[in-house]
Amino acid sequence: MKAISYSRYGGPDVLVHGEVADPKVGPDSVLVKVRAAAVNPVDWKCREGYLDGALQAVFPVVPGWDVSGVVVQPGVSVTEFAVGDEVIGYVREDLLCRGTFAEYAAAPVRTLARKPRNLSFEEAAGLPLVGLTAYQVLIKVLQVKRGETVLVHAAAGGVGSIAVQLARHVGARVIGTASAHNHDFVRGLGGEPVEYGEGLAERVRGLAPEGVDAVLDTVGGEALKASANVLSPEGRLVSIADPEVFDYGGRYYFVRPDAEDLLRLTELAEQGVVSVHVSETFPLERAADAYRLNEEGRTRGKIVVTVDWEKEETG
Repeated sequence: MKAISYSRYGGPDVLVHGEVADPKVGPDSVLVKVRAAAVNPVDWKCREGYLDGALQAVFPVVPGWDVSGVVVQPGVSVTEFAVGDEVIGYVREDLLCRGTFAEYAAAPVRTLARKPRNLSFEEAAGLPLVGLTAYQVLIKVLQVKRGETVLVHAAAGGVGSIAVQLARHVGARVIGTASAHNHDFVRGLGGEPVEYGEGLAERVRGLAPEGVDAVLDTVGGEALKASANVLSPEGRLVSIADPEVFDYGGRYYFVRPDAEDLLRLTELAEQGVVSVHVSETFPLERAADAYRLNEEGRTRGKIVVTVDWEKEETG
């Protein structure tokens, strides 16, 4: 099959588009015909080797953890899905090896849920990782409640945009950091935008003099420091970007595959609670360009790589 792969750590130039071995389908997995796969910052951080201490790479690595597509072969023990089912998945396994930037992906059923019927394959591919991150942090870890004030960093980005929508759904007030050109986008999601950078703590305090009840930090560094300075006395702080959060009495969190949580996100998407903004799409063979754009760190919503099956099947 055609796929994107890399045989050593490095920049986007190590990515190769070409033939790789077809994935084998285990008893508890399904083979997914990939329609779209989203790009996430963790993908290029893995490619650069930044997660080498936590995830063993078995080269060549096919990158990508997010996927939307169609089941074409269930494993012998699988009863949850059948041929033809449209699915989404956060297909993270314990090794870096077989990912979703390919024509086919073998996905454990514990990483999958049915695709939201009202989302395109491109939109659906952008939901799993960021949606699970926002849901698990806000609902399970921070346990945000109605009437609380939540600060979400990079509120126009992948995780941030979903987090704003989820927090508003539970009845919280949301302050979201964003660059000026994304303020209207954040307002459209239901958040109150605030410019990031120097003086952030003072600007947040201007909006929430008593402090904020919960913070989802997706940036780290100075944003994390500012977050600690605007917490209310009983405020809770979680970072997905900076382990130094422990120094401020907060918690570091790394998203986990969870089929039940993913199904809940499907339900919320179908109810119109959660939407996914796709800023740009790239064909599979141009995945390196998608990575380069993502690495600029200014993406609104999600960047998605697509597989053109009409082209593949006729060419």
